[in-house]
Amino acid sequence: MTRHARAVVALVARVGLGVVFVAHGWQKLVTDGIPATAKGFTAMGVPAPTLSAWYAGLIELAGGIALIVGLALPVVGVLLFLDMAGAFVFVHVTHGVFAGQGGFELVLALGVASLYVGFAGGPLALDSLVSRFRRRTPAPVTG
Repeated sequence: MTRHARAVVALVARVGLGVVFVAHGWQKLVTDGIPATAKGFTAMGVPAPTLSAWYAGLIELAGGIALIVGLALPVVGVLLFLDMAGAFVFVHVTHGVFAGQGGFELVLALGVASLYVGFAGGPLALDSLVSRFRRRTPAPVTG
């Protein structure tokens, strides 16, 4: 696979994953709202449900946007992975693998994909562009 093809594949993966997280974060924060999300988290046994609802909603929405543009990818990848790890541990692990039965397949896939994409964001990420710009900009002269 060529370097350009890898760059495009990384971009498509980041955007696709980012869209899913934006949708889920928007749902928690706006469509359903924090009170309803916290109520659902309470019913599922999630600890600190209101705080957890805010964390999940904000991390998923902001993290999804950051994935799409490719900003702060390693940090965002870890935060989204931890978000999905919480969903795995507190909600889905006892329901088996399949999402249709409340299982963990989706949160596992999203979590590991976030971690991977966070550390392999590709040259079409804002992080890469900023890094290239910094290498080209000479250091200021002090004296």
